[in-house]
Amino acid sequence: MANDAVAGSAIRVVPARPGEGDDPVRAVLAAYTRDLITAVDDTLTTFLTAEVDSLAEIDAAMGGFAASAREAVLAGGKRIRPTFAYWGWRGAVGGSEPLPPVLPALAALELLHTFALVHDDVMDSSATRRGRPTAHVALAAQHVAAGHRGDPDRFGEAVAVLVGDLCMVWADRLLAHTTVAPARLFEVRRCYDQMRVETIAGQYLDVLGENDAANWSIDRALRVARYKTASYTVQRPLLYGSCLAGVPADDPLATAYTRYGLAVGEAFQLRDDLLGAYGDPATTGKPAGDDLRTGKPTTLLMLARQLATPAQLKALDRAGEGRVDRLAELIADTGAVARVERMIAERVGDALAALDAAPVDRTARTALTGLATAATNRRA
Repeated sequence: MANDAVAGSAIRVVPARPGEGDDPVRAVLAAYTRDLITAVDDTLTTFLTAEVDSLAEIDAAMGGFAASAREAVLAGGKRIRPTFAYWGWRGAVGGSEPLPPVLPALAALELLHTFALVHDDVMDSSATRRGRPTAHVALAAQHVAAGHRGDPDRFGEAVAVLVGDLCMVWADRLLAHTTVAPARLFEVRRCYDQMRVETIAGQYLDVLGENDAANWSIDRALRVARYKTASYTVQRPLLYGSCLAGVPADDPLATAYTRYGLAVGEAFQLRDDLLGAYGDPATTGKPAGDDLRTGKPTTLLMLARQLATPAQLKALDRAGEGRVDRLAELIADTGAVARVERMIAERVGDALAALDAAPVDRTARTALTGLATAATNRRA
């Protein structure tokens, strides 16, 4: 199922590609990119093929619906959550523990992520994801092509919700394939359930913010980042990985992972805020300015309003009703972009400080050091 470089006794740093050999961090990250992600994708493909086939045997339309869900899962992505979970696990068990027994648990996080993305795209009325039509847009197009009756957009949204729900159930089912002791899997499930609760509650705060922006604050915007993104992107996957290794919740390693995960997760969301306003759609796979267009009270926008002069504040209010590119320029003029960049750097520094004293495997420490930078200094 997986490349021996990952599935065997340890991560094998494969021969470096041009530009990688001079930096040991990049070499380690290159190894997991070429091996761990392949192992996760192979696990997902095998699992999803069986799931789609079983529904297709009942009804061809059910098989087509399941195939849409499978496509949403396998349509690219950086596999960030399984990666953090892997290093959380590897940091505890060291380099000799074989990977296959825990691969289903790692891959299940990608199904959970797809559930969140598909629902988020419906809530945000997003047109593209990873450079392709979002699930609800693609499903609406299928409705039109088939000549069905009714509103194609409503159909697309309704079925996309079901696609997300199916991915959530699939995640539970795949997690159950993990071959660790029952008592340990029970603890993994507790961590997994907490991650889901925090993600959904954080998403609610995100939705609420768009409808109550006048009563929002920077602290609340950061709270959204902490629970909607940091929890299920970095912090909980790391702790989930340590649970897979049997690390108690009060262990110093879990404490270090918590501090690192919150810091990197918040920095990840802050980078997302910047990419949402200033990123290149050809690179991010999403239209630029969606958050600005809807007036979502991100940390970036809240800081801009806090830092703005009275004249700039008036200009921000006027621009918010018109051109998104003009609003982005005004936000940068307030100094908010520079402030967010500093906040990202501060959080990365705090994350690396958390690793310094952590009882973590040396290879995992190297990888987590690189990931803290890679996840927060990206263009997509």
